[in-house]
Amino acid sequence: MMTRSNLRWSLFKPLRYALWIVYFLGTQLSASAQSSSAPAGQSKSVKLANPLNELLDEAKRDIDKNQFEAAIVPLQKVIAEEPNTAYAHFQLAYVFTALKRVDEARAQYERTIAIDPKLSEAYLDLGILLLDREPRAAIAPLTKAVELRPAESRPRFLLGVAEERSGDLAKAFDSFESAVRLDPRDFETSAHLGSLYLQLKRPADAETKFRGALELQPADPRALLGLAQSLDAQKKPEAADAFRKYLAVQPSDAVARARLVRVLMEGQEYNAALAELDRADAGTSPSMDSLKLRADIQITQKKYDDAAATLGRAIALSPKDAQLHGGLGRLYLQKRDFASAEKELKIALGMEPNNLLYWKDLSSTYYLGGNYASAIATLDVIAKVETPGAGPWFIRALCYDKLNQPKPALEAYEKFLKLDEGKNPDQVWQAQQRSKVLRRMLEQKR
Repeated sequence: MMTRSNLRWSLFKPLRYALWIVYFLGTQLSASAQSSSAPAGQSKSVKLANPLNELLDEAKRDIDKNQFEAAIVPLQKVIAEEPNTAYAHFQLAYVFTALKRVDEARAQYERTIAIDPKLSEAYLDLGILLLDREPRAAIAPLTKAVELRPAESRPRFLLGVAEERSGDLAKAFDSFESAVRLDPRDFETSAHLGSLYLQLKRPADAETKFRGALELQPADPRALLGLAQSLDAQKKPEAADAFRKYLAVQPSDAVARARLVRVLMEGQEYNAALAELDRADAGTSPSMDSLKLRADIQITQKKYDDAAATLGRAIALSPKDAQLHGGLGRLYLQKRDFASAEKELKIALGMEPNNLLYWKDLSSTYYLGGNYASAIATLDVIAKVETPGAGPWFIRALCYDKLNQPKPALEAYEKFLKLDEGKNPDQVWQAQQRSKVLRRMLEQKR
């Protein structure tokens, strides 16, 4: 794809040569007129030499060879001789631009415009020069270029870029849309406008622009990705196929492939998602992102043994990743492998001691594994950070009950009943029945 700098040279270099020809012919015609009015007896076949033309010709040859430093001297000589020669200043600005001498280039463009206010190329080039460094300053010359070249889409597109970078999105949209109206087959403008709509969370508009761009360049990666992203944002089922078409031309884009896997997962196409991961990992060691995605799919499919093996491979790559250990601990908890779950969750807490999710999973591990004292201890840790709701009070009550501690068990059941407000009828009934039993037990001890 053509870069901005490449586009700049390809668009404006021929114009400079055209301007050179006009200037050259103008000076030659002037010399010929002087020759025709020479006194009688002087040969009219004698061609008057014009050193300025020779200097301009020399500069042109240097520019053709990309020898920009060499072109400076002849152009400066022309300017010294004829300071109001707009074209010489224009060419010198071009040379300074090529040499990345931005301030000098800007000064020469401004001098060109002062001499010839109708030279649209000077406004256009000055705007391009300022577009990256001072987009707000680029607006004025690009606006003038639009005024002088009203039938061309390119100046309007560049003005839209300057307005966008300056934060005036309303004007930027007007410029881009008017550029597209002038040239519906301008791929660059359509694709850029699609990207802008996507950034502003207008995916339906973005989809329209990207589809138009793809009619012009069906294999362009930017437009293919933009269409996939706009369809994805709208939750359209064809997003998966759009991502596949993009990845066919950009197979190394791991971010896009990961998104495709997620899209397939959301559509419950788990085998297709795994196939995409297999395709990405073929012939290479799986990346961490690939292993995490694979584990997510396997867990969703309830393939817990496969998922545990996948997370084990991920931990081998990154043994100090608390999230991986915590995830594996939760997976072991689902498998009811409480010893392994406790081990992994404690490793995770050693790295992130304030992570409540790991503490909660550990408390569940202790409770389900029958380690009620440790379950209460972890609930105490959690309660210091987060006010317990009805659920934790019910678990606490069960733990005290299992440990034959009737008084704290009764207090926990009563706390649960107060907070639950009848939302969990089975647990409410159980708490009420156990509370009756515990009250009798406590009364008998008095």
